[in-house]
Amino acid sequence: MDRYSRIKLLLKDDFKKLEDVKVILLGVGGVGSFCLDCLYRSGFRDITIVDFDRYDVTNQNRQMWSELHEGEYKVEALKEHYPDIKIINQKIDKEWIESFDFSEYDIVLDAIDDTKAKVELAKKCYKKLISSFGSAKRVDPTKIEVSDIWKSKGDRFGAKIRYELRKARFKKKYTVIYSTEEARCKEKGSFMAVTASFGLAMCSQALKKALNK
Repeated sequence: MDRYSRIKLLLKDDFKKLEDVKVILLGVGGVGSFCLDCLYRSGFRDITIVDFDRYDVTNQNRQMWSELHEGEYKVEALKEHYPDIKIINQKIDKEWIESFDFSEYDIVLDAIDDTKAKVELAKKCYKKLISSFGSAKRVDPTKIEVSDIWKSKGDRFGAKIRYELRKARFKKKYTVIYSTEEARCKEKGSFMAVTASFGLAMCSQALKKALNK
C-alpha cells in the first residue's frame, strides 16, 4: 500500500500515464491552489506552478495554506507543502505568455484573471489548454459546467474572453470551466465551495486529458 493506492484501484494501469505528463499551472489562488492539491494527491509527478503574488489576510477564506504563510510568496510557500513541484515566481501577463516556451508541457492550466493574458494563452496553447472563467460572486457549485469555449454561457467574464477572441479572428476550440449562476454582487466576493470546486473540476479535466494522451 502507498499514498496512491486508492486512485490506483480506480485508474488501474492508466495511473502510470500520470507520471509521464508535464503540467504547468498558471495562478495558485482560490481556484489554482485546490487544483494543485488535487493534482499532487492524484499522482501527477511533473507539476510547475507560476504566480507572483504574496498571501494576505483576505486570501484566508478560500486559498490552500494561506493562513500559515501571510506575507510570503505563494509559490515559495506552496513548495513547502508540495516539495516535488517546480516553481516560477513571475507575474503572468500578455508579454510573459508571448515570450514563455510552453512546448515542453503536455497540459496548460489557466487559473488567472487577466483578460489579455487569458486571450494570449488561448491563442498560443489552445490544443492543451484548460481554462477557468469567473468563480467569484457565486454560492452554488452545482452550477459549474465544462464545455468548449464557444459553448460556454452565463458568465460575463467568459463573454468578454469570447469577444476578444472573435476580434482576434480566433476560431479554435479549447476546454473552459464556468458557472451559469447569476452573480450575486458587483465586487469580487468569493465563497470557497465554488472557487475550490472550480479547481477540483480543473484537476478532473487535466486527469481526463492525461489519460487520453
